[in-house]
Amino acid sequence: MFTTQEIASFNELETSVYQYITTNMEKVAYMRIRELAEATHVSTTTILRFCRKVNCQGFSELKVRLKLHLDNEKPTVVKGSQHAVSEFFERTLAGNLDNKLGEAVDIVNGADHVMFIGIGSSGILAEYGARYFSSLGTFSVYIKDPHFPIHSSILQNSVTIALSVSGENRYTTTHIHQLKEKGSTVISITNTKYSTIARISDVNIPYYVTEEALEGSNITTQIPVVYILETLARDIHRKKER
Repeated sequence: MFTTQEIASFNELETSVYQYITTNMEKVAYMRIRELAEATHVSTTTILRFCRKVNCQGFSELKVRLKLHLDNEKPTVVKGSQHAVSEFFERTLAGNLDNKLGEAVDIVNGADHVMFIGIGSSGILAEYGARYFSSLGTFSVYIKDPHFPIHSSILQNSVTIALSVSGENRYTTTHIHQLKEKGSTVISITNTKYSTIARISDVNIPYYVTEEALEGSNITTQIPVVYILETLARDIHRKKER
């Protein structure tokens, strides 16, 4: 609601106004300027000066900002995991997922090296994917650091499996560019095929579930990603045994 620079600019009286507002936002949003002045024991002039310091033309604009802030702070209703699973089955498994998986299996089977990349929760699953693939006979590694030294000859016949929910993570996008430039084929697993990472990949496997956020954290289910990773690993293993 208020920036660090704005808070640092307050004098003693304005600081008392700030403290009152932050602890009584819902009340202040419907107050008149004189009511706030009385509650904080300052003049209306101080209130108006406070408004200007937080880039509001007047008290009315400040109240509008407070109301918008309160609307955005309303608690998110977290859906049950069964909703996400059913959504994945309805939207994705009814489509051409098998064709995408088959294409990815063929690429991995023809590669000499398999690497997983991702950041955040996608990074955790990338590490899991590398371990799961290795457990089923396809030795794989998770590379977290984009500056990790990899000889170009290793990347000539390699596959990179990139994980990203949004498909827009700059860190992962940069990592993909670096690996593609050195000859690695990229398979991405993202929530939509229209993202940047999906478009720059050689093969994209989208899973289409509604993205969810809670207090700034992305809590979109990763159940479809686990399903895709395990299905890939098992299909690759079966194909190698034929």
